[in-house]
Amino acid sequence: MSTLQQLGSEIAERRKRLGLKQTDVARKSGVTPESLSRFERGRLPEFGSRKLIAVLAAVGMEIALVEAESHLPSDA
Repeated sequence: MSTLQQLGSEIAERRKRLGLKQTDVARKSGVTPESLSRFERGRLPEFGSRKLIAVLAAVGMEIALVEAESHLPSDA
């Protein structure tokens, strides 16, 4: 997953698989239903980390950090 839009889409799919409504997830995570809707549809330019973590928790997901392919110059 490399974009906020992809993340929002993945969360929407998870929410639907769990049979949850946007209002349920919004209430549980402390965001407005409108914000959640816009996030899931990729219509927000940014979504704060606290909101993201709360929404992920509301759908039973969490962030896992993995090492990405380095874009730094190598020591030759």
